[in-house]
Amino acid sequence: MSAVTLTVHRSTQEIGGNCIELAAGGHRLVLDVGRPLDAPSEAPGLIPATLDLTAPDTSVLISHPHQDHYGLLEETPETWPVYSGIATERLIRLTAAIFGKSIERTFRHWAPGAVTPIGPFRVVPWLTDHSAFDAHMLQIDVLGRRILYSGDFRQHGRKAALVQRMMQEPPEGVDVLLMEGTNLGTNKPSRTEAALEADFIELFRTTPGRVFVAWSAQNVDRTVTLYRAALQTGRTLVVDLYTAEVMRALSDFGRLPQPDWSRVKVVVTSSLARMYRRRGDDAFVDQMVGNGISARRLAQDCAKWVVMVRPSLARDYGRAGVMPTHEDAWSYSQWSGYLKAADGQALQAWFDEGGARACHIHTSGHASPADLRAFANAVSPKALVPIHGVSWDNDQEGFPPILRIRDGEPLAL
Repeated sequence: MSAVTLTVHRSTQEIGGNCIELAAGGHRLVLDVGRPLDAPSEAPGLIPATLDLTAPDTSVLISHPHQDHYGLLEETPETWPVYSGIATERLIRLTAAIFGKSIERTFRHWAPGAVTPIGPFRVVPWLTDHSAFDAHMLQIDVLGRRILYSGDFRQHGRKAALVQRMMQEPPEGVDVLLMEGTNLGTNKPSRTEAALEADFIELFRTTPGRVFVAWSAQNVDRTVTLYRAALQTGRTLVVDLYTAEVMRALSDFGRLPQPDWSRVKVVVTSSLARMYRRRGDDAFVDQMVGNGISARRLAQDCAKWVVMVRPSLARDYGRAGVMPTHEDAWSYSQWSGYLKAADGQALQAWFDEGGARACHIHTSGHASPADLRAFANAVSPKALVPIHGVSWDNDQEGFPPILRIRDGEPLAL
């Protein structure tokens, strides 16, 4: 049997920044090229030193559209083909455009559950449950070996059935499971989106004024949750231009809330409208104005709005005369650690000064420790190689046999 070599260039000791190489028969796959979570957004030269950028016959596979999995793509050679889901490419390009950049790469697309041949490798992407839309696990068969890369996943989102199905009928004979462990050693909430929906319904019903919610535009599960809760309480969900663009870009992939729906409004703030017009997207802005409202409208009919908020939007709202009051409520529906940053503290102060009630409703985008164990045991690999976590050395009980390696350390399979 010919040699297959696995090298985790980065993520054996940290959360995010994934960069994993599989080499066989003179060909290589690089599974994700993520930007480390603690790296400055503009910092160059972050490709791991152990990843040979001169090697030919190399392809890059992007598991999902989060920066800690694709953020260094533009630092890889243009000659390396890039594979992903169709929606993943769309979201990557949307994110780049927001920062005034473009992705100068051609993507090749896979179909979930279908074999994509790449050199000696046979790649089967499996759609999974994660806070990122279009997230995939990757099954890779090569030279008699079978590797399963979990990417990022959970079992409590709106696509939990995908993970449960894989646990009921896992790929047979997995030699190595490369599995994330983000939530090991933590007690982060892992409540279902259905449970969050019930909490938002209660919040919307018991708040006499507006409800401001901070969430990621690309967390489509959360957008659906908020829309459903607004619909059941007679409120209207107000999103910004970027969220409207995300929703429109993903309209081909299921019945997701759209900017022209009756219970959705797009708030057209001057700063975001200028940004879109500067990059030549006047037609998009004009189209969104058709179902849009100005920030000033949010000061009227206060009992019916569920308003998207983030620090930059809060500044736009303030300039338009929209200020929180004691009749309003606000919910931070993201990882609470972001509130400790300067922008997060400023946002919290804005609501505190207005007397708005805080009711933070959120759930993790990653699997709970119990679900990690259940998934690993269902797959039953010969070896589990831990990645994307900081507690693997202290929390190994209940897992299949663990093979601990270090960043940049080649492993012959």
